Amino acid sequence: MQKTSFLFFIIYILFSSELFCQNLYLKINGHTEFETDVIDSLNYLKAHKDYASIKHEADSVQKRLFKMGYIENGFKEIIKINDSSFKTQVHLKKKFNTIYIYYDKTEVKRSFLEVISKNVFDDYFELEFINIEKALNFINSKISEEGLPFSKLRLSNIKIKDNFNLSAHLIIESKKSKRVINNIIIKGYEKFPRSYLKHYLKIKPSQVFDLAKIENKTNQLTNLKFANEIKSPEVLFSKDSTTLYLYLEKAKSNSFDGFLGFGTNEETNKLDFDGYLNLNLTNNLNFGESFKLLYKSDENDQDTFQTDLTLPYLFNSPIGVDLQLQIFKKDSSFTTVNQSLKLHYQINPKHKLYAGLLFTESNNLLTEGTLSILDYKTQYYTLAYEYIKSQPYNLLFSIHSKLYLEANFGERKANNTQEKQSQFYMDAFKIFNLNRKNSLFLRLNGASLNSNTYFENELFRFGGINSIRGFEENSLFSSLFGLINTEYRYQLNNSIYIHSIIDAAYFENKILNTKEKLFGYGLGFGILTQAGLFKFNYANGKNENQKFKLSNSKIHLSLIANF
Repeated sequence: MQKTSFLFFIIYILFSSELFCQNLYLKINGHTEFETDVIDSLNYLKAHKDYASIKHEADSVQKRLFKMGYIENGFKEIIKINDSSFKTQVHLKKKFNTIYIYYDKTEVKRSFLEVISKNVFDDYFELEFINIEKALNFINSKISEEGLPFSKLRLSNIKIKDNFNLSAHLIIESKKSKRVINNIIIKGYEKFPRSYLKHYLKIKPSQVFDLAKIENKTNQLTNLKFANEIKSPEVLFSKDSTTLYLYLEKAKSNSFDGFLGFGTNEETNKLDFDGYLNLNLTNNLNFGESFKLLYKSDENDQDTFQTDLTLPYLFNSPIGVDLQLQIFKKDSSFTTVNQSLKLHYQINPKHKLYAGLLFTESNNLLTEGTLSILDYKTQYYTLAYEYIKSQPYNLLFSIHSKLYLEANFGERKANNTQEKQSQFYMDAFKIFNLNRKNSLFLRLNGASLNSNTYFENELFRFGGINSIRGFEENSLFSSLFGLINTEYRYQLNNSIYIHSIIDAAYFENKILNTKEKLFGYGLGFGILTQAGLFKFNYANGKNENQKFKLSNSKIHLSLIANF
């Protein structure tokens, strides 16, 4: 045993380079104590593995001193003190603080110079010596943005102006003709809608070439559901043309969303079921179009059927159209049909404006007359704004924040009378990412109907999994409501999360002359499976004067599948 241990020890000594490896140390002194303090402030590397590393560090220190303004500094020869220590001395000499750079105002815009210098004049500008490299890189990038990507900058005729300042001339070498995009070629997803290049990404032929701006624009593809960028754009320069290559792929953008809810009916003490189906089809015709189909049936014998069709960038213009049809039936009481036509303008990938018309017609189905449900027709003029910010890196929560505001102004016709009305609607949410696993979700939703008189069949309907949880779907009727949904979310991994449910709502019903506060509490979780995102919510709802009852709890199940 002792012989074996001794043998391993001999082998380690023979073959381990670390045992005989020693650190070499470098000390750089200044000509004076002040100069030594300046050099030490650079925090240069003192321990090295070989002499080549020592020589490289000395050269690096000298370059850093040049950039600080000590352009006349001189290093002496590196001297070996002993087997592990080396030293050298440097004389910093004079420090130059400012350089006066003369330029040709026909070659560089004064507005560029005013970003990097506080003192800009018609023929020269001043720079702190330490900022020269950064400033020249900035000027060069701005010239490249002007369509001159091969421009080169240098300082010429550098002279000593006085004891602490220098002067120089800015020389710009570039071709006089600007580079523009002559051709755009898409690889991978050749049928990508060209209208999105022009109006969404704002990339088009004859545009001044600027690769940095192009890369920034293609990053906006993360906001599109139907396309992904495979790799960064590339450019082919020829003598007379510039060809831009974009590498894209078509993404799964269709989704199917449904849920099943059940709870105990307070009147019959029996189990009631409710649910809905939500189908979204996006870009199946490679036009960027979207079609939505929603059917909802709940335990209150209410049925909702809704279709939405969005056609973006009609006739290759920046204007798109949104069409919607919604039919709502309340047991045997009434039906309401909503039809809307909106034109939208995409300001940029995050912001969108809407303007259009909304038509509503409602019919009383009751055989016996009632003052609260009447036949009526409305016509509104609609204005709306939408903001969406995505976070595509998160598979569970791909939308970071959203804001939708809508205002409707018009009149209602009923019983041969006309009455002015207005509606306001808001839906907003945001995710506050505390760290990689913890986040807070906050949503605000509300609507208001302003009128002199109100009918039951024109009131807003809310409640349920997409509203205040713990209540039956669309069981609450109001002329005004506001609600807040909050969730504390904890991600166990990239595909599983658990969350709390704390909801609150306030609503008014002008027909019944009631004002009420509601609360919902519960827990839930979500699992990203191969079939889609499965959600489970358990929530209990109550009003402010009601005691907590376990029988009021609701369980909501939903599945969002992408295909």
